[in-house]
Amino acid sequence: MKDLAYLNKFFIKYRWRLLPGILFVVISNIFSVLPAKVIQVAFDLVTDNIGTYRLFAGFGRQDMIYSIFGSSLLLFGTLVLVLALIRGLFLFLMRQTLILMSRHIEYDLKNEIYSHYQQLSLAFFRRNNTGDLMNRVTEDVSRVRMYLGPGVMYSINTMVLFIMVIYAMLLVNFRLALFSLLPLPILVVSIYYVNNIINHRSEKIQERLSSLSGFVQENFSGIRVIKSYVREQFARDSFAKESEGYKTQSMALVQVQALFYPMMLLLIGISNVIVIYVGGTEVMKGNVTPGNVAEFIVYLNQLMFPVMSLGWVTSLIQRAAASQKRINQFLHTEPEIKSTNTEPREIGGQITFKNVSFTYPDTGIEALKDVSFVAEPGEMVAIIGRTGSGKSTIANLIMRMYDASGGEIKIDGHQLKNEYLDSYRAQIGFVPQEVFLFSDTIARNIAFSNIELQTVAIEQAAKDAAVYKNIIEFEDGFETMIGERGITLSGGQKQRVSIARAIVKQPRILIFDDCLSAVDTRTEEEILNNLGRIMRGKTSIIIAHRISTIKNADKILVLDEGRIIEQGTHQSLMQQKGSYFELYEKQLLEEQETNQN
Repeated sequence: MKDLAYLNKFFIKYRWRLLPGILFVVISNIFSVLPAKVIQVAFDLVTDNIGTYRLFAGFGRQDMIYSIFGSSLLLFGTLVLVLALIRGLFLFLMRQTLILMSRHIEYDLKNEIYSHYQQLSLAFFRRNNTGDLMNRVTEDVSRVRMYLGPGVMYSINTMVLFIMVIYAMLLVNFRLALFSLLPLPILVVSIYYVNNIINHRSEKIQERLSSLSGFVQENFSGIRVIKSYVREQFARDSFAKESEGYKTQSMALVQVQALFYPMMLLLIGISNVIVIYVGGTEVMKGNVTPGNVAEFIVYLNQLMFPVMSLGWVTSLIQRAAASQKRINQFLHTEPEIKSTNTEPREIGGQITFKNVSFTYPDTGIEALKDVSFVAEPGEMVAIIGRTGSGKSTIANLIMRMYDASGGEIKIDGHQLKNEYLDSYRAQIGFVPQEVFLFSDTIARNIAFSNIELQTVAIEQAAKDAAVYKNIIEFEDGFETMIGERGITLSGGQKQRVSIARAIVKQPRILIFDDCLSAVDTRTEEEILNNLGRIMRGKTSIIIAHRISTIKNADKILVLDEGRIIEQGTHQSLMQQKGSYFELYEKQLLEEQETNQN
């Protein structure tokens, strides 16, 4: 239960639902136990009246005795029915308090997990697949809710009923109660042994389910690749293999449960046999009445449901514990990137890298080595280099998605680590290399940073990103729904919508991470001209592969294997006739060959 102890704070929060719920459980069980005593009295009444009825045979009084006897049975029957109705009322109230409490806690827990996800650093999401993240906030939370609702309710109900029934049995006859409860220690040991098996197998099931969810999510995201390579059958076979693993683990748990329930029923049956045998001997000795034996059988039958539910509740609790353990792993994960300062500051836009090195913590790849440069406000700084040279890493470090392994990064002379993250990132516009658009309207995608933006601002951002004409050609214009990941738009349109989303923020620092690769040269030139106007007095970082994109930049950094090997303007770098010059000549030759073809 140590993993489930995390949920105790929710029990405290909803104590005014939990405490009445417990009270309703106790009251409902009182009205559950009382009918056994009524049946005992009625049974003894029947036994006594049969003797009296026969005694008055031939005296003409039998009809009167029969009438009294019938009225008494009707009274007892009505009493049992009334007790059952009252019990039903309190059972209803019990569910209305405890089950509703579990739904409230489920809501709070999902929000807490999702909120914690938002605080975690980018490295966390690189380490964990999306399917597993989703599974912990959906399937795992649902299993925890089953513990919080039915699990808690039936646990309390079972415990209260056990105490009441066993106390009532001991009051009637200690010897008979002792013999009838002999199988219980065996049951306790069995439950303890089976609990460990259920817990272990529940963890395996959840791991398999996460793996299956991740597989499905990845395949749906890459459905275009699967179809283009005609790998549907391979995907089906792989899914069947993943499902087989989940089925195997589920069957292993079911096998344990299938053995558990019959074993409990057998022990209850043995208790009934013992009651009838020992109770019969006690009746013959005159220690108890036949009504007491009937009462005991009712008590044992009342114990049957709690004992049966004990196995089910045990399974619920163990599966919830396995799920909560998985949830706790993420909830106890601390974000690697934290704000030590909560004072917002308007940044000027000066970026200083001084001997910065960076190694990715997950892979151990050294992406940057002793990188130093300064980007002044109003400057357009371009970064160019081969794939894997560390260009995108510089963008991630500027946005503080990661912290540098060595050296220091300053913004306006202040240590980046001391900036209030929310305020700082709100002043940065970022267009990633891999464009991501949400399944929403084009207008809401552009206005993502501020959903209250006026239509005029959204339209202007679209014009500056050279995508306005494309948008108004759609039937619904800016209200056109974009499919998942922007699948309804072309690659160039997606990039330009993403650029509009960054521009509309009016950022102090704008970062383009190779986001003009899917647009033609003329459109690219239009966007860059607009950018020069919009970002006047602000800092622009342009990461690109094409020299045509960056030749007008104020400063160009040439990266190779994580180091800055050259820096300067286009003209000065061309005069050096180094790596930049070679890259320019190579791209120029490729363009000429393309034009000739």
